[in-house]
This record gives sequence, structure tokens and C-alpha cells, in this order.
Amino acid sequence: MNLILFGPPGAGKGTQAKFIVDSFNIPQISTGDILRTAVKEQTPLGLVAGKIMDSGALVPDDVVLGIVRERLALTDCSNGFVLDGFPRTVPQADALIAILDGLGKHVDHVISLDVDFAEIIQRLSGRRTCPACGKGYHVLYDPPAVNGKCDVCKADLTQRDDDKEDTVKNRLSVYDQQTAPLKSYYEKAGLLRHIEGSGSIQDIQQQIKNVLGV
Repeated sequence: MNLILFGPPGAGKGTQAKFIVDSFNIPQISTGDILRTAVKEQTPLGLVAGKIMDSGALVPDDVVLGIVRERLALTDCSNGFVLDGFPRTVPQADALIAILDGLGKHVDHVISLDVDFAEIIQRLSGRRTCPACGKGYHVLYDPPAVNGKCDVCKADLTQRDDDKEDTVKNRLSVYDQQTAPLKSYYEKAGLLRHIEGSGSIQDIQQQIKNVLGV
């Protein structure tokens, strides 16, 4: 089962990716992870990527695609994989087809976790953390007994910068701009599977099972 997984920040993509990995015994492949691994293992492409990353520049597509090709060719992908965070552009999606053709593989399904952006903003902007003990809260779903104070150590709760509403809106805007063309691309190919991501974890997992035919 060869899958691509899309999902905006706060959609629960990590939870559902783990469910797919555990259910099908296939690896989750993140371009960030495989880039770091290639650099650490000093593969030929990893050495190239490492120099580029050290300079602060973005790793070009040809290097990313080469590393993706190397990763997909490994034996643990023989029964399938979940691509997370790749492709990010239509040219990358075209290149992925060529890579998979060369390996005798193809994409079976592209899963899109769909959650209303207003709900995601509420989910993320409501998160609070205790800087002293690390306990997490949510102002609506899991509030502390005393507003703004940790139940455990009474410290003042904080909000991560990337959970602030304006930042969340910007992250969602960037995600939407990146994935909208890709969703159209895979919709036309008959591969896109929409999953309603607003229900319980179990409901979402059942939807995934249904679209994957298991």
C-alpha cells in the first residue's frame, strides 16, 4: 500500500500516520527525516545536502528527489510506504511518478485529512503549557482549575509562539497555497481520498480503513 498523506497543522496527521504505519507495517517517510538521515550517514547525496543545509539555503529539488529515490528503494518499502510532507509541488508530484515507475511502484491512494480552518485555529490557539513541569492544557477542552495557572505546580501557563492565532492563520494559509494545486492534481488522477478530520480519533481511523478497503 503506497500512500501520500496530506493534513494541515493541527489536523491530527501525526496520530493518523502512526495508525497507518502500525496497521500496515509500512514506514512513514518524511523528507525532513530522510534528509537528516542521509546527512548523518554521509551518503553521496547526503554530503551534498549537508553542505547546502549548513549554508542556510534550501535543498534543491534534484537533491531532495535523489534522496527520496534512495529511501523508496530500501527493502522496508517493499510492502508500501506513507509519504508525509512530500510532494510539496506539482513538479515534485510529476517527478515522484517517474521515481516510482523506475522502481516498479505507483501511488495507491492520496489521503487528505480535511478539517475546517476555524476549528484548527481554535484547537491550536487554545493550547497552553506549563513552563515548569511541561503539563499541557487547552483553554476550552482541558482547562486548568485556575485560569492561567498550572494545576500541578501553580506556575503561569504560556502559549507557544507558533500557536498564536495570527501565526496559526499564516501557517494554514501557506499550507492551503501549497496543497491546493496538489489536491487538484491527485483529484484529476482519481487518487485523492477525503477524510473528515473533525470526528473522534476512532471515527477518523474507521474512515481511513474504509477508503483503503480494509
